[in-house]
Amino acid sequence: MVSAALDAWVRGKNDEISVDEGCYFDLKAADRVRRFFVKTLCHSKGEWAGKPFELLDWQWEGVIAPLFGWKRKNGTRRFRKAGVWIPKKNGKSALGSGLSLYMLVGDEEPGAEVYNAAADKEQASIVYNEAANMVEASPVLSKRLDVRRSTKRINYPAQRSWYKALSADVPTKEGINWHFLCFDELHAQKTRDMWDTLAYGGAARRQPLMLSISTAGYDRQTIGGEQYDYAKGVLNGSIQDTSFFAYIAEAEESDDWTDPEIWHKANPSLGVTISVDSMRDDCKEAQNSPVKENAFRRYRLNQWTQQDVRWLSLDKWDLCGEPFDRKELEGRQCVVGIDLGATSDLTAAVAVFPPEDETGEFYFVGRYYMPDATLIDREREARAPYLKWKRDGLLTTTPGAATDYAFLRRDVNRMAAEYDVRAVLIDRNFNAAHIANELREQDGFEVQGFGQGYVSMSAPSKLLETLILSQRIRHGGDPILRWMANNVAAEMDAAGNIKPAKNRSGGKIDGIVAAIMGLAGSVDPRFITHVTAKVEVW
Repeated sequence: MVSAALDAWVRGKNDEISVDEGCYFDLKAADRVRRFFVKTLCHSKGEWAGKPFELLDWQWEGVIAPLFGWKRKNGTRRFRKAGVWIPKKNGKSALGSGLSLYMLVGDEEPGAEVYNAAADKEQASIVYNEAANMVEASPVLSKRLDVRRSTKRINYPAQRSWYKALSADVPTKEGINWHFLCFDELHAQKTRDMWDTLAYGGAARRQPLMLSISTAGYDRQTIGGEQYDYAKGVLNGSIQDTSFFAYIAEAEESDDWTDPEIWHKANPSLGVTISVDSMRDDCKEAQNSPVKENAFRRYRLNQWTQQDVRWLSLDKWDLCGEPFDRKELEGRQCVVGIDLGATSDLTAAVAVFPPEDETGEFYFVGRYYMPDATLIDREREARAPYLKWKRDGLLTTTPGAATDYAFLRRDVNRMAAEYDVRAVLIDRNFNAAHIANELREQDGFEVQGFGQGYVSMSAPSKLLETLILSQRIRHGGDPILRWMANNVAAEMDAAGNIKPAKNRSGGKIDGIVAAIMGLAGSVDPRFITHVTAKVEVW
């Protein structure tokens, strides 16, 4: 039986398991942390500067109380690791700073080493400076602690303890024996090196606590994505770990991100640290800009996006998805763009059919290839339903661990039997000489190398944007191409030229790159006899 007092804090499967293991809830221990915040700490920024740090409801009930109230049967804290994921401007940094100071002076740990870790010096300074400001504003703490801003360190001489900021761009973090470690904005860690170096640094402590406190990112293959997924698993009970605490405030993928109710759902401090008016203004801007939409979703709603900066509006893309019968295209002129992936990865070929009049639509017909031996691993890495696409006949797999381009060559020839293939454009920077020569010398196609830089890619990329916005693209709802359209990010040079950015995109974009190449050829009078939208591509 669980007591009524305990029942209020049993919120999931892992809590139930912990009770069976002998864990209990100590409200006095949790309240000790709350009293430390309100009696010892003051805010240092904005309209709250100089006021006592009174925990907001979500900070107390959602984080502090469960994190410090749950105890193991030996009386130590139940939780050893924690992940708090919440949008920006909800008070994450201030909470992290306050917790760092509590763990330094209030947790009764002799020789405590408290660290704040971040991706770079600037980010590491944010939480540290907030903590330093709190110390200097507190009559109690300023007498006991020595703030060294030049070295990003706060010393507690009486207990031989200290608090220090660390960043991933500074080496030598071995040998750290932390009592409390706070990773700020974990999504920004480009590699897992710092995490792996520090993760076991608290093993010799009696009740160490490692906290990651972050907003969502865009690359789920990072340590941030890994820890977010772990936190989700702990919350929904699919992962059994009674020593891991998780708190996530976010909009679900299916939520309407323009709905004010969803804003409140994702932002527990909305109306307190964030104004509803500013949220509304940001949302209006995001609805008119794919770039700002991604920023709004990540920073305001804590949603992981497919890429750092979104290029194409998926809503506008979907408006171009009306199915069509490919027999309608028989005999029509087209250009095939081919983006060859690594031999063990995805390859795409997209035939682009220009309109036959000035107001018509461009049709996209895609083919996709991957080696069978790598399919399962690639599906897991990409978080994409490759196996389903294979079963549905949308993805062609070739025997072995490397893509057999003979299958690609076969399909290009099949296209030529059905359509009037005027040219094949293929990445000239990739190792494509063999397949290009076969298509040219043995099959008789006009094959041209196509550069991947701004000079070649910018004009057709801008044309793709324009055609999508004017709904002059017909892709038939191709699910693989849609997935890639959702992944793709763009980059721009100083002259305003743009191109798809593979290194910044949130997944494979080969089909979009192939479509851009095909689009370039489909408006080139050297290949198409009835050009309707002229563009310089070479």
